[in-house]
Amino acid sequence: MENHEWSIEDIPSLVNKVAVVTGGNGGLGFEAVKAFATKGATVIMASRSLERGKEACHSILKEYPDVSIEVMQLDLENLDSVKEFANNFRQKYDRLDILLNNAGVMTTPYGKTKDGFELQLGTNHLGHFALTALLFDRIKATENARVINISSNAHKSGKIDFDNLMFEGGKGYSPMKSYGQSKLANLLFTFELQRRIEKAGLSMKSLAAHPGGAQTNLARHLEDKLLYKLLSGPLRIMTQSASQGALPGIRAATDPTLEGGRYLGPSGFMEMKGDPVIVAPKTEAYDVMDAELLWKESERLTGVQFSI
Repeated sequence: MENHEWSIEDIPSLVNKVAVVTGGNGGLGFEAVKAFATKGATVIMASRSLERGKEACHSILKEYPDVSIEVMQLDLENLDSVKEFANNFRQKYDRLDILLNNAGVMTTPYGKTKDGFELQLGTNHLGHFALTALLFDRIKATENARVINISSNAHKSGKIDFDNLMFEGGKGYSPMKSYGQSKLANLLFTFELQRRIEKAGLSMKSLAAHPGGAQTNLARHLEDKLLYKLLSGPLRIMTQSASQGALPGIRAATDPTLEGGRYLGPSGFMEMKGDPVIVAPKTEAYDVMDAELLWKESERLTGVQFSI
């Protein structure tokens, strides 16, 4: 049964498997790296800062000296960095069992990536879209591989506005509107990838997860806001630790009973905290026309195409 109680102890052996975790140096990503590595996987900790990545890796190795972790630099705001990461990975590894697209930015002021994309959509969706495409031959060659995209409850307020996808010049921009759009894009991508996997008859699976209310530094752009400060006490009660928040993504990546196209999140009130279980996204996340249009636009914008 797919919605049974589940914990770290339920992760099967990952010996001889290879995993990539974006944003692996902190928060949810750090917890996932530790979980995969202690179950025997070779884990690539993809970090925007090599220095912070090495510090995070060292902290895990101090506790678990026998695990296999490699730190590699990856800046999802820069397609050249994404391509360089993919090339370096492909030179070293001929398989990829788990790609956990975890890194992201949240409710930032209006800005652009190095390639001119709106910052949140560019980082949270387009960077991961390109990374997945560039690693897809390794994923496809690995029996029962998985791609996991980390979304958010904020996708429920998201809308894909193809007429103003990039909020060009800041037109119509609000930090939460942009964040919600990027997190809905994560789900549209996840479910469209699963549809294409099934059509191609591949053994791999595409799933998504969200952490609920997890206590990480992702909300740092909100911390100076008066309302955030006023609500910080109640929010702490309603939210859960990073290690708990990481569980839906970790389960999505490792639970052999899960089917492709599933979405996981916490079991508790408003999916803010609790055990990792299958949850339902909003209906628009399954919109096939929006998903196909977003896929084509993502290929056009990134200049990267999937071999599927």
